[in-house]
Amino acid sequence: MRAQLADDPNNIEAFCALAEIVRRHAAEGHGEHDPLRDTEDEPTAAELRSQAADLAVWALAEEIGGNPRGWYPLVELGRLSLAEDPEGAVRRFKTAAERDPEGRALAEGLAILRGAGMPVEALGLGVGHWRVREHTPEVGQHLVRAALEADRIFEAKQHLRALGMHPDQEAVAGMRRELEQEIAASEKRAAGH
Repeated sequence: MRAQLADDPNNIEAFCALAEIVRRHAAEGHGEHDPLRDTEDEPTAAELRSQAADLAVWALAEEIGGNPRGWYPLVELGRLSLAEDPEGAVRRFKTAAERDPEGRALAEGLAILRGAGMPVEALGLGVGHWRVREHTPEVGQHLVRAALEADRIFEAKQHLRALGMHPDQEAVAGMRRELEQEIAASEKRAAGH
């Protein structure tokens, strides 16, 4: 798997498989009582195993993310750091987006930010990096939804219009209907207030 990742640092299947091995191995070695910690502050064995697993995946992602072509490891680092360092996570998502000409890294970063309840940060990331004619249409879909989550209906409509410039209009057509319905529902809720 390491050889595959050396050839393609964005091989998501190889990264996830290797991360799972690293995660399991790291978790097995933890869970013992730490004599230097106050027993009230001591995390449970499950929390210790989870922390050890996250640290091991972090180290793996940093190693592979050092490759200047590697965007997926940076997305993983952003995900892992989001709770404790949101600004650092957004920086990692930005770097990943700059390394990926197809927009998959940008779509992943936007999905993670939206999932964390950070639609404004998702908008900032997306607006600064979205190239509608080059990136996967999922980027535009995430931007429309992030705008709606941030109560920016006008901005959501602008992003939906921009999706009209995407070369794969067949892929956009299915999204468009769903997004138009979501915008209409948001307008209706806004009018009811």
